[in-house]
Amino acid sequence: MNVLVVGGGGREHALVWKIAQSPRVKKIFCAPGNAGIARLADCVPIGAAEIDKLLDFARDKGIDLTVVGPEDPLAGGIVDQFEAAGLRIFGASQRAARIESSKSFAKAIMQKYGIPTAKGQTFTRFAQAQAYVKKIGAPLVVKADGLAAGKGVIVCSTEKMALDALRQIMVDRQFGDAGTQVVVEECLVGEESSFLAFTDGKTVLPLPSSQDHKPVFDDDKGLNTGGMGAYSPAPVVDQYLHQRIMNEVMIPMVNGMAAEGCPYKGVLYAGLMIQRDTIKVLEFNGRFGDPEAQPLLVRMQNDIIPVMEAIIDERLDTCRLEIDPRASVCVVMAAGGYPEKYKKGLEISGIDNANRMRDVVVFHAGTQLDGKKILSSGGRVLGVTALGNTVELAIKKAYQAVAKISWSNVHYRSDIGKKALLRMQTKPCVGIVMGSDSDLAVMEGALGIFKKFGIPIEMTVASAHRSPARAAEYAASAKARGLQVIIAGAGHAAHLAGVLAAHTTLPVIGVPIDSSCLQGFDALLSTVQMPPGIPVATVSIGKPGAKNAAILAVQIMAVSNDDLAAELAAFKKEMAVEVEKKADRLKAYR
Repeated sequence: MNVLVVGGGGREHALVWKIAQSPRVKKIFCAPGNAGIARLADCVPIGAAEIDKLLDFARDKGIDLTVVGPEDPLAGGIVDQFEAAGLRIFGASQRAARIESSKSFAKAIMQKYGIPTAKGQTFTRFAQAQAYVKKIGAPLVVKADGLAAGKGVIVCSTEKMALDALRQIMVDRQFGDAGTQVVVEECLVGEESSFLAFTDGKTVLPLPSSQDHKPVFDDDKGLNTGGMGAYSPAPVVDQYLHQRIMNEVMIPMVNGMAAEGCPYKGVLYAGLMIQRDTIKVLEFNGRFGDPEAQPLLVRMQNDIIPVMEAIIDERLDTCRLEIDPRASVCVVMAAGGYPEKYKKGLEISGIDNANRMRDVVVFHAGTQLDGKKILSSGGRVLGVTALGNTVELAIKKAYQAVAKISWSNVHYRSDIGKKALLRMQTKPCVGIVMGSDSDLAVMEGALGIFKKFGIPIEMTVASAHRSPARAAEYAASAKARGLQVIIAGAGHAAHLAGVLAAHTTLPVIGVPIDSSCLQGFDALLSTVQMPPGIPVATVSIGKPGAKNAAILAVQIMAVSNDDLAAELAAFKKEMAVEVEKKADRLKAYR
């Protein structure tokens, strides 16, 4: 088949690179492309927003599938026009693309369908927005409503900064028509993560987690950019949060868009702020992120063409993703001065040397050919992407490749992936041991509590009967590894907690799993009937037991931790407030 990829950045190079691996693809065209894409596809001198010209080209060349990379043509209705002409195209419709092209639209959808996001309001008049800023005070975030190449979001730590941002957007029109409306909202705190998924408007098929780095300088300092690097997976999104993001963000948004009469098909991107157990949406994008696409697509092992076609035909439920278990890291090499003024036309050397490294791909973002020379032509110039068995090894390899490339006044961050390393170096305080991985659904209640209190944990599977030596070794080494409490969840005979307690002096809390025909009563008796000298605490059966086990573990640790004790007191107060709220709601029935 003949494929046309629309766009000319790093994301589009990654898409072309991935599409070129498909045995079903005969020829690839890219409009407008770049110097790196030119090695894999025929570059066509048509701009990504020139929809009429792209449509004529697709007809003339017999294009079987068009893949849209950037947001501008999606917002301009390229999918609608191609479909009206009977051409197959991968991407969101113009109405669905409003999820990115209008922040006020996205905010309204989130508020209507209960998707967690920052509190805020939309304004069309400067005076009203100014009054709102003065009313709620800083810190807050001011966003241009429309598309602004990833630069229309200004985080304001003071009221003056917020008022200046409003003036830049609404009065000076720094971002053009994107500033016709603004969204002013509370400033969220936590760690950012990117969550992308394929969807056909009904089924949601998630990609691995990833994390972008927006600020231009190390330690997240300086102006926001389109992205200075990314890595996957992002440890901040563990299995527990991954499922919650699907249930609380991605699936509700897809269902909400369908209910609004604008079903979303393509790649759905959620920018998230995560603070312990709290997930809030910063923004939605209607396509692959750039640079998130680079580390994600190098991890995707299966053919992307059948996935795209299944989305077009609304049969994504027949697809599965095969993901490389290794980590990936993309370091963006930018022009000095970016995202403000910078020079173009600078000769780049060393790209081939970097590409010859194993598990390294240099994706071009802002490059052009001048004979055999490769010149810079944009702010973000290259995305050097590497795979490694761990995040640390992927980071090391990516920067080794970066060191082989040079041009005048090149700039890049030296700390891409640092947050992942810091998070992974945190030692767990609590060990959760399950008799089977099927017990995870029950034990998720405990995970939520530990997230809430910011207590790092580790999880494993061990059986009192099938692997008693493993269980004993885990318990015997737990204290030396820094654990303070062990929680054991098991069903049926449920001797796991006792085996662990016999081999450690740490407190052991047993969670009887209701997995038998006796509804957990057998597990309860087996857990509490320990011989003298082998104490095991037991709080209740099943999911309530898992939650209470976690709270009890927090209370045990709080005895010697004043900060934790204060958080625990606040938690108890929150529960009391919730009870009062429920009581107040019932007064309406008098």
